[in-house]
Amino acid sequence: MGEKRFVYMDHAATTFTKPEVAEAMMPFLKEHFGNPSSLYSIGREAKEAVESAREQLAKALGAKPEEVYFTSGGTESDNWAVKGTALARQERGNHIITTPIEHHAVLYPCEYLETKGFEVTYLLVDRYGLVDPADVEAAIREDTTLISVMYANNEIGTLEPVPEIGKIAKEHGVPFHTDAVQVIGKIPLDMQGKHKDIDMLSLSSHKFYGPKGVGALYIREGTEIDNYMHGGGQERGRRAGTENVAGIVGMGKAIELATANIEAHNEKIRKMRDRLKDGVLEIPHCRLNGHPEKRLPGNLNFSFEYIEGESLLLMLDQLGVCCSTGSACSSGSSEPSHVLRAIGLPPKIAQGSLRLTLGDADSEEDVDYVLEVLPGIVEKLRAMSPFYKPAAGT
Repeated sequence: MGEKRFVYMDHAATTFTKPEVAEAMMPFLKEHFGNPSSLYSIGREAKEAVESAREQLAKALGAKPEEVYFTSGGTESDNWAVKGTALARQERGNHIITTPIEHHAVLYPCEYLETKGFEVTYLLVDRYGLVDPADVEAAIREDTTLISVMYANNEIGTLEPVPEIGKIAKEHGVPFHTDAVQVIGKIPLDMQGKHKDIDMLSLSSHKFYGPKGVGALYIREGTEIDNYMHGGGQERGRRAGTENVAGIVGMGKAIELATANIEAHNEKIRKMRDRLKDGVLEIPHCRLNGHPEKRLPGNLNFSFEYIEGESLLLMLDQLGVCCSTGSACSSGSSEPSHVLRAIGLPPKIAQGSLRLTLGDADSEEDVDYVLEVLPGIVEKLRAMSPFYKPAAGT
């Protein structure tokens, strides 16, 4: 084996903050530190910076600036969309439609609402994690008040037919929310065109090379939704709390960079992903999870039989490779991934999963390194397994 490298392949968990983003933020951590609600000059400067970032997000989404609301991140945006819509429309009904492969920031609010008398339909997905739009339509009832289906799965990378689902929701007069945290910079969004039937969309800055702790919820004009944070009059009275000015400025710069030349950027990432995929699949008793084509450009999720993903992760870490066994938000759990269970993987195979998500921190040399070290680690771990019986002659 060659010299140990540091390889970061966990871009679905978080990304580094790009230098241009950090540079844009710095003045608002130092000299321009005013509160955007203050009337004196440095307060007005901060307010102008927040509104400028709002315009950057709106432009990237093909939306109106007044439809963009800043939050603390994707989790808050998802909670606001789910709880806020359900509570605002409670007199019309108490039925919600979602999927079992959503991020827990959608699933747990749904479970909470179930304790308050709401009914939730969790649509089945196929072996690739795809939702059938016909199943969405069949699940709609007179008392359905929200449909929430993620745009791309954070664990297996499968892209859902969101425009088709949005069209069905619109035809039935049901608000439609999508968690788009993983798709910024990978799929062009146009809330007045292709995505005109999405009513709410969640995003999180640190998934597209911006700072952590800041996100946004797109709320289409006219959408009925309760306020999530109560207090001051920030965000046009809908989301109280002093704004994270530096973070918002950073997110504005990050989304501007992420949505420039999307296809050229994706092509570079996709080529590395496919070479990595082909190499890893040469390892015996390995399978790719998620749709083979309808997937995010940098996402790969594998299951290796006869080993545990956590052991694989730790041994890769010792060799300088950063990756995950699934969602970063669930990394402390010993339970098999809820996503892998939903696509029909038996627990023993689901526990042997490895997620490699590529991005701007990666190079062809990093792919070479992973392909060099991974087969040996898998072989070593299988040699310790009482269940693994290598074929004769191997």
